[in-house]
Amino acid sequence: MTVRVPIAQWNDFAANFSLFCWSAALLVLIVYLIKLFTIPNPKDKYDFINRHEINWLWIGSILVILGGCFYGNSAIIEVTNLWIVVRFFVTCSLGMIVALVIQNLLKFYYPFFVEKRLRVLRFTPKISPTGRAMKLLSEDDEDAYLDEGMQAEENVFSVDYDVWKDEESGYVKIEKYAGHLHATECPECNYQTLKIVREEILSQPTATDEGQLEKHYKCGYCGHKMKKTVHLRYSSKFDSPAATA
Repeated sequence: MTVRVPIAQWNDFAANFSLFCWSAALLVLIVYLIKLFTIPNPKDKYDFINRHEINWLWIGSILVILGGCFYGNSAIIEVTNLWIVVRFFVTCSLGMIVALVIQNLLKFYYPFFVEKRLRVLRFTPKISPTGRAMKLLSEDDEDAYLDEGMQAEENVFSVDYDVWKDEESGYVKIEKYAGHLHATECPECNYQTLKIVREEILSQPTATDEGQLEKHYKCGYCGHKMKKTVHLRYSSKFDSPAATA
């Protein structure tokens, strides 16, 4: 049995809605880029990319997929009840498959590119108020400018601090970044999905001997596990251990 429906109206609606979705996706991209390029400070730009870029791209991708689903159903002539159900099921299935592929690309592959851009932003030489390029201090030298709480945060790898100094004027700038919360490249699957899940101090450092910290990693994609031992040096200034590579 053939069911006659207002096909022309549906085709117009589907075509127009698909254009609306694609326009909205383009608007999402434009708004994001405007927000990104109007942030003057590299640290603020770093934080904005780190927190929002993948989410914004995912929203834009959903709009593109939704628009594609409606566009694929905007040229209907006359169909039966069964064909309507079949077409709806096939369209939804294809849309979900494409969404799943894009989601996995954004989750497991795209972070490679994000991380490279973030590193450039983080380690681009900073400029002091006097207009001179500042120097990034080493882990040992930066301790003199970090208080006890900051050093404790670094010791448990929850936070990483960068200390920049203008050697001539003595001006110092401290920037705060997430510590081991950032995933690194998994040696098994090569995705940026390896994170620390547990840390264990094997031996405490003393004034004469280094201590040892064992970090346990697990890949969020392939499940690969690994361990890495980090040497701890004794900090006499605050009577607390500090990590060294």
